[in-house]
Amino acid sequence: MSRIPRVLAVLVLAAVLLPAAAGARVSGDFVGLTSEDLFAGRTAYRQATLAKQRAAGVGLIRQTFDWSQIELAPGDYRFEGYDAYVAEVARRGISILPILYNPPSFRSSRPSKGARRGTYPPRDPKAMGRLGAALVRRYGPAGTLWAQRPDVPRRPVRSWQVWNEPNLRFYWPRGPNARSYTRLLAATGRAIKQVDRRAEIVTAGLPESRLPGSVSLGRFIRGMYRAGGRRAFDTLAVNAYARDSREVDRRLRAVRRSMNARRDRRARIWVTELGWCDRGVKSRFCVGAKGQANRIRSSLRLIAKRRRSLRLRGVVYYSWRDGRPYPPLYQQFWGLHSGLLTTSGARKPAFAAFARGARALRR
Repeated sequence: MSRIPRVLAVLVLAAVLLPAAAGARVSGDFVGLTSEDLFAGRTAYRQATLAKQRAAGVGLIRQTFDWSQIELAPGDYRFEGYDAYVAEVARRGISILPILYNPPSFRSSRPSKGARRGTYPPRDPKAMGRLGAALVRRYGPAGTLWAQRPDVPRRPVRSWQVWNEPNLRFYWPRGPNARSYTRLLAATGRAIKQVDRRAEIVTAGLPESRLPGSVSLGRFIRGMYRAGGRRAFDTLAVNAYARDSREVDRRLRAVRRSMNARRDRRARIWVTELGWCDRGVKSRFCVGAKGQANRIRSSLRLIAKRRRSLRLRGVVYYSWRDGRPYPPLYQQFWGLHSGLLTTSGARKPAFAAFARGARALRR
């Protein structure tokens, strides 16, 4: 065979193989959702719900690990409230992304007088690091849970998210501060990696918000990098609430540009919250049942298209099921109606849109 035909043969082979590589399957935990009802439910409800979620293409559950319910006294960590939950999720072959959040009163920076509404971070960032290390020793690769429960498939937790939405005043009541948050992130990440050096440290989910006292997404990210954030995390999380998929696209591309400009092309982006409501209060995120389904469909297609160029780690939908109103302040919160299911468990059009998009991503 002459040289030119050989070259043509190589080019033809490359043309055949490249599309297949570009469409390679995502990791099993790429598609996830939030499902607080799952944690609150009894064993039978958990088992039935996990089966439905797995069938819908869910590979990951993002779950708050409430610090105040784990460290009941200084240094006294109790895991009973989470052991059964972690075991049930593992049995279904689903991963967990824990959110480390809500310190007990003896760890909190909440002042005794003049406290604002919201959840205060810990006084000492190293205290959250000790919590993280204790959780890794329980649920990580060499976790004691797996040794004590040989009947449970070993599915260790490898990714850990530190706090939630610290650029909003409710989650950082003294006033959002990127430098202070980065100190918490760095201290927690160091302690976790001392136990599991390959653990993935994920930033808090950062939203773009119009709420009073909030700091814009771009400004907060820049502040984190100025504070040394590049060394503090592996994956940057975005709570990518937006009017529609086009706005989601613009937001994620802006975050990627900001990261690349700071020579952090290695770090990935994880969309840890994304969703729309079908009814409820007047909000730019309340778009009707058809609009909810359409936006889920188009956003999952967008994520499939952009996942390589933006280095996307995954996407978490908020949430599985509608919540019931709770008084007094957030009774009409739009997120109560962002579920794929109604409060009674009936499927919305959004369910089918999510399931089709999730299965397409995992093929």
